[in-house]
Amino acid sequence: MEFVWNSILMVLAGILLLRVAGRKSISQMTLAQTVVMISIGSVIIQPIITDGVWRTIAVAAIFVGALILMEYLQVKFNFIEKFITGKSKIIIDNGDLNLKNMKKLRFTVDQLEMRLRQNGITNINNVKYVTLEPNGQIGYELKDDAKPLTVGEFKRLMGLIQEGSEQNTTKDQHNIFTEIKNKNEQNNPSQLH
Repeated sequence: MEFVWNSILMVLAGILLLRVAGRKSISQMTLAQTVVMISIGSVIIQPIITDGVWRTIAVAAIFVGALILMEYLQVKFNFIEKFITGKSKIIIDNGDLNLKNMKKLRFTVDQLEMRLRQNGITNINNVKYVTLEPNGQIGYELKDDAKPLTVGEFKRLMGLIQEGSEQNTTKDQHNIFTEIKNKNEQNNPSQLH
């Protein structure tokens, strides 16, 4: 019966420690975070098999503390961030595939196309830049002609259209009166002026 209480205690301790560690999903974790989470998972199962519940909680807490320390050091020192997390790598540069980086990353064109489709991009020719981020996700920028229209751009365009329409209305009204005046001068005999 003791193993049931140990199991419940370990689940609660695991939830608490993972809440302290952060809310990222597995796909968003860096290499260091993944290693710590796998270690915590391995350690949490140990007290159910053996008798060291409190020692296991302490070890898991040390792992989480190490993770928090690594994240703090990454914020403070760029070279530590580059070493632990890595930097994003360019896969498409100005519309051209960067095959050298793709080979280094062991990232195929099929994998790239799959990731683009998952982001709603159906044509690779619409992409200007793509980066593979340290967490395995892609970042991208579309070519100007493929970018969706934003609300701000729409408002600006509507303002220009409205402004142009008002100017044309004013010009047309002015031109109409000028045209009538000019017509009257040409058609009327000189004594009527």
